[in-house]
Amino acid sequence: MTDYQQPQQPYYPPQPPRPPRHPAEPLSAGPGTTVRPADGHVPPPSAHGPAHAAPEPRGRARRGTGLLVAVAIAAAAIGGGTATLVQQLTADGTTTGSGPVSGANVSASSRGTVAGVAAAVSPSIVEISAASTSGKSTGSGVVITADGEIVTNNHVVSGATTLKVRLSDGTSYDATVVGTDPDKDLALIKLQGASGLKAATLGESDKVAVGDEVVAIGSPEGLTGTVTSGIVSALDRDVTVAKDDGQDQRQPQYDPRQGWPFEFGGQEFNGDTGTSKTTYKALQTDASLNPGNSGGALINMNGEIIGINSAMYAPSSSNSSSAGSIGLGFAIPIDTVKADLEQLRAGGSR
Repeated sequence: MTDYQQPQQPYYPPQPPRPPRHPAEPLSAGPGTTVRPADGHVPPPSAHGPAHAAPEPRGRARRGTGLLVAVAIAAAAIGGGTATLVQQLTADGTTTGSGPVSGANVSASSRGTVAGVAAAVSPSIVEISAASTSGKSTGSGVVITADGEIVTNNHVVSGATTLKVRLSDGTSYDATVVGTDPDKDLALIKLQGASGLKAATLGESDKVAVGDEVVAIGSPEGLTGTVTSGIVSALDRDVTVAKDDGQDQRQPQYDPRQGWPFEFGGQEFNGDTGTSKTTYKALQTDASLNPGNSGGALINMNGEIIGINSAMYAPSSSNSSSAGSIGLGFAIPIDTVKADLEQLRAGGSR
């Protein structure tokens, strides 16, 4: 009699050993993953429904993970690109390092800000008090050498018998006129006994574009070191101002409530410019300029001087509440100043 043999069961290889599960560890590792208990027994479905949701296909899980990785990589690339763009914009496209702008001492953290420019350049801007037989007036100037050479407007010092200059730290000096150029409304004065001053960095006005941000520093109404900001509104404006031709040393009529008289477009502003006049090409800015800003600095966001402020329009009114800047100011381009420096140092057209 032949022995009865059990049917051959399919062979299942044993599962590899697993580390023991901590009691607090959940059985489910997340959607789409089948979890076996430590004893290998899968509990039957509950009478109230399936114990686990149907697992998602493994291929879909892998694609989702790949998508997340790709998004993370893209986000990192965009973030890095943005940081590079911000660095290029704040450095004005000229420097990529973290050091200060040469000669301006604008720190990397403050570069491109009004506060940074003001802190770096203010020590190079002075207040000029001029006394003459016709009265007193106040203007501004820019220190260009450590021993006290200062550029300002001709109309600030024209006819002056004495000049007093006050630095941003309150130190005062006597000054003398070295040379003037009435045709360009420029003058060079020199402090007596000065040394170790902070000289400004002269930029390039031919690289200035309409819309560039600028900072103006001067002493309007005797308020030393006043800082305003704006943009370059226009280039090559023909501005006409009163000219001292060397024969009449009296200063033209000056109204401190309105500022220095000038002409533009065939019209007079801020008073009568007289019969002796000169016209020059100017940068126009909406940075607030007021009486006393004449001779001060118009500065780019790298801390470089791009112009010498020379004229502004103020409404003609005896009511002080309506007088003052309305965003129409003009500056002599710094390239004009640099081209004239040697002549001014030689005495100019005094």
